[in-house]
Amino acid sequence: MTSKATIDNFLAQKKLAVVGVSRNKNKFGNIIFRMLKEHGYQVFPINHHTEIVEGVQCYPSLEKLPEKVDGIVINVPPGQTLEVLKSALELKLLRVWLQQGSESNEVNSFCQMHEFEFISGHCIFMFAEPVGFGHRIHRWLWKILGKLPQ
Repeated sequence: MTSKATIDNFLAQKKLAVVGVSRNKNKFGNIIFRMLKEHGYQVFPINHHTEIVEGVQCYPSLEKLPEKVDGIVINVPPGQTLEVLKSALELKLLRVWLQQGSESNEVNSFCQMHEFEFISGHCIFMFAEPVGFGHRIHRWLWKILGKLPQ
């Protein structure tokens, strides 16, 4: 289970890669990339199908990043997530946010087995301050229901 301390530690990092950034502005990978950028993070988009996203150079993989990042937000299907995690492990990038849809039992087991500091089952929009109105309501509901990380 993800703790509040793990989430706070991840969000304290200021240099992040977002794997699965889309060219489509309405897809979660693109929205996450823009939100983190707007919140003051140095963000490196990763998508092996394009060179530019939102006017920013895009990289095909973690290995091709120009510098080491502090954490990775993953927004790709679980089969691809495992490949990303294997690369992250080799690069010793062990802080990972598994956005919903990128996780699976196998992915979570891999993270536990290799001692990743990972967030699973939580949307980054609910925690990256300042949180938008809709996600603040969602976070409040989770708190009421006892689902918010402690």
